[in-house]
Amino acid sequence: MRIVVIGAGIVGLACAHALVADGHEVRVLDRDPEGDRASHGNAGGIAVTEILPASVPGLWKRVPRWLLDPLGPLAIRPAHLPKLAPWLRAFLEAGRPERVSHATAALAALNGRVYDDLVPLLADMGLADDLRRDGALTVYETERGFEADAWERRVRAEHGQRLEVLSGAEARALEPALSPRVVRAVFDPHWSIVADPKRIVAALARRLAERGVAFHKGEARALAIRDDRVSVALADGSAGDADIAIVAAGAWSGALAQSVGDRVLVESERGYNTTIPQPGIALGRQLIFAEAKFVATPLAIGLRIGGAAEFAGLSAPANHRRSEALARIAKRYLPDLETRGGTAWMGQRPATPDSLPVIGFSPGRGRVVYAFGHGHLGLTQSATTGRIVADLLSGRPPAIDPTPFSIARFGRKLA
Repeated sequence: MRIVVIGAGIVGLACAHALVADGHEVRVLDRDPEGDRASHGNAGGIAVTEILPASVPGLWKRVPRWLLDPLGPLAIRPAHLPKLAPWLRAFLEAGRPERVSHATAALAALNGRVYDDLVPLLADMGLADDLRRDGALTVYETERGFEADAWERRVRAEHGQRLEVLSGAEARALEPALSPRVVRAVFDPHWSIVADPKRIVAALARRLAERGVAFHKGEARALAIRDDRVSVALADGSAGDADIAIVAAGAWSGALAQSVGDRVLVESERGYNTTIPQPGIALGRQLIFAEAKFVATPLAIGLRIGGAAEFAGLSAPANHRRSEALARIAKRYLPDLETRGGTAWMGQRPATPDSLPVIGFSPGRGRVVYAFGHGHLGLTQSATTGRIVADLLSGRPPAIDPTPFSIARFGRKLA
């Protein structure tokens, strides 16, 4: 089959890789194939134990406090609020206990396949050594914060995850750069990090080009099903067609789904970070600061300090004061951190209200397949998503049940 993958981020490229391996003719379409994207600046964690959705019971109680802090872990720009309202309503609904249990089971199944698919993908690119399986350390500055997350640890244990609870002193024995303000920690041996997310994206694109995948620059605006073909209308007025279109355009995917009549709720959850090339400290693994809502990751290119969630739409300018604030906050926990010389970055994470990606066929329209909405877990879930997409198109039974990820969960088709 002739397949066009719309989106040259890590998920789109992973889909293309799996499809080429199945013998399909594949081309990749992107508004800027060489440009910056969420895949490049993510925190670098392979977060296989992140199985709890973002919306959980009781979360709404914390939101007002976060919103009152202009540089806190959550921001909503007032001008975007009317457009965001349907997504927010669905987000709150997704926090009902039965919905959380459903999402957790689905994420556990998806993340349980990650290393089976990601390790061979990295090996094929010659980057097997870029995966560091040293675990992650979640740290707390208060006993109250630690106890508040007890339910999360119980859920993870129910799904077979082994977590080790540490004292503050034991945490500092693992990571001497931590300050005495850390009183509790949880070590997660399942977690890993990559040396540089951008290097993986670039290497995967090169590998695909070596295998004959053509990359085309163009902004896809709409899809149309005509007989046994799918047509892709571009912003410049031109169009192309293929047997199958894979929609993997991240936060821009919603408009393409709507163009073929599928209802979907996907928002840009903008994330910020600062990467410091010479941080003056050494970390052995990713640190997750549970109460302050940020992470610090030792990459090959420096220490990346990232976090926060901002809802402002796709076109609003970046507020890099948020990047700078993250570095300042990190110094409270890492007192010897050198914050000068950092590079600020903002990326558009594609977030769904229930934290589940959208993977699978457009209902009743076998010419369109979706692969977007991975939120914070695009890098983590990319190779497995590509495997599921390839399995669906080949007629093979997917390794996991893709039903929870269907776009049909958002309700009826648009008129």
